[in-house]
Amino acid sequence: MGSMEYRQTDGRMQRSERTRALILQAHADLLREGVLKPTAALISERAGVSRRTLWSNFHDMESLLGATVDYWFRLDDQLRTVIDPGAPLEDRISRFCAERERRLVNIAPAARAAVLGEPVSPALQASRRGHIGRVRSDIENAFATELAKADDPTQLVDAITVATSWNAWSLMFDDHGYPAPHCREVMERAVRALLAAV
Repeated sequence: MGSMEYRQTDGRMQRSERTRALILQAHADLLREGVLKPTAALISERAGVSRRTLWSNFHDMESLLGATVDYWFRLDDQLRTVIDPGAPLEDRISRFCAERERRLVNIAPAARAAVLGEPVSPALQASRRGHIGRVRSDIENAFATELAKADDPTQLVDAITVATSWNAWSLMFDDHGYPAPHCREVMERAVRALLAAV
């Protein structure tokens, strides 16, 4: 391949990546604005591309959903930290729940929309499993000392997972309309009570 042909190919790849990024950002922005099931027409209009361009970059809606899931996971990565399992328990509970608040507020637009598509979308089903897996892993790390002393560590992880899940958060934040700090305090109280029983 000659240098000019290489530059042309490289330029096309860069343009394609920019176009894909615009489409993903448009999709995410629509979800943030409360559009729970954006159509291809709406996404392409927001991204400033034709529907043909959208479908040449994402072969179908499932492909677009899969890429959008990856987008939200990258954002979640930026908010995820490792909590020192040797720190005092109260500090770990406080830090863990503060981080859960930030991550749940971040993922809320996607989680609300996912409820509609999960029954028929393998990408959204995998996303839910991935987020639950992350939470369980974070619980196992942050509260390793307490879990080692528990009669049934798996059940304790299950209980903390439920208390800090999107479902519990949505019940308080969306259904009851509580502000995020109140939801976090309720979460802290539940986690503290579960760990106190060890």
